[in-house]
Amino acid sequence: MTAVNDATATANSDAPVLLDLPPLTAAHFARIEDKVAALMGTEADVVAMQGEALLPLEACIRSAVRPGSTALNVITGPYGETFGGWLRSCGAEVVTITAPFTGAVSPQQVADALRENPAIDFVSLVHAEAATGNTNPVAEIGAVVREHGALLMLDAVASVGAEPLRTDEWGVDLCVIGGQKALAGPAGVSVASVSARAWERIAANEQAPRRSYLSLLDWKERWIDGGRTALPHAPAQLEMLALEQAVDRVNDEGLDTVIARHRAAAAATRAGVRALGGLTPYVLRDEDAAPAATTLRAPEDVDAREVVAAALAANGGVPLQAAAGALAKEMIRLNHYGRAADRGVVLAALSALGEGLRTLGAEPDTEAALEAAGAAWDAVIGG
Repeated sequence: MTAVNDATATANSDAPVLLDLPPLTAAHFARIEDKVAALMGTEADVVAMQGEALLPLEACIRSAVRPGSTALNVITGPYGETFGGWLRSCGAEVVTITAPFTGAVSPQQVADALRENPAIDFVSLVHAEAATGNTNPVAEIGAVVREHGALLMLDAVASVGAEPLRTDEWGVDLCVIGGQKALAGPAGVSVASVSARAWERIAANEQAPRRSYLSLLDWKERWIDGGRTALPHAPAQLEMLALEQAVDRVNDEGLDTVIARHRAAAAATRAGVRALGGLTPYVLRDEDAAPAATTLRAPEDVDAREVVAAALAANGGVPLQAAAGALAKEMIRLNHYGRAADRGVVLAALSALGEGLRTLGAEPDTEAALEAAGAAWDAVIGG
């Protein structure tokens, strides 16, 4: 072993080992839940589930949707499509609103569906779809759903920290967030808020999961109803501590400041791409664009995957990727969430896209793109 390796081994042996941390207490676990609840804008019960956000999303649907019920599922991206499958497997009749991935669903579309199908008692909606780059007007949709009397479930995984989330004010009964996007935290733990109305519906559903990892009722009876004094199972300690650090970091910076960074990143990306040439924003209207990620349409005769590969060859550190599935040939996605909601990251990504397009034979105006992006960023945040 070399001297350098000897020194490294000695240093590592003296370093703290994460697995040697003291156990996460019930009181600490509850404090983390309270911090997340405040970030979500809710005073309702919250459940921190030990898995990626698909776990509480499925748990919410299987807990609140009973056989024979009617649900409205709004699809503006791949997660809405997933919800439809779960709803049907619960025995619900599913009414579907599908909006083009180039925009958002309107409150009027939701109101029309509810009027035409008065039996609807559950509505599932994604706030922002990072995969397709659009965001939905939850405040207005929530008012329509509340007037109808249905429960509203919201997937806010890609929106929390990137844009306002007012769970209680908007009448959201079941709201799910994850830490891995705008919060720049872990993916291995996620949180669901549950309103009193939702608990009543879940308790009355004989098919709601019990003695299951998907059971919200188990958490309520064994954790919440007991005053949150004894955890029902061993917590995912590292993930919970990482989530707490992520929320603390957002609070230290200021939630409004974090949201402004994400808005600036989206505005700068869209302005820069329009000035660059060759690419266009996939979501047509700025007000429908998600602050966490911007999707771009590749030139008609160019495969989006080739553009991404060429851009990454120019700068492999920028957060660019091609879309998945049927959109892979036409959609490029720039993820500007969390630490990547940064002026330098956006400018670097635009430069890489310009270089990639140039290697494919296009003539982008990278200088104009960077100038437009900088001006758009300053218009949101200030120079």
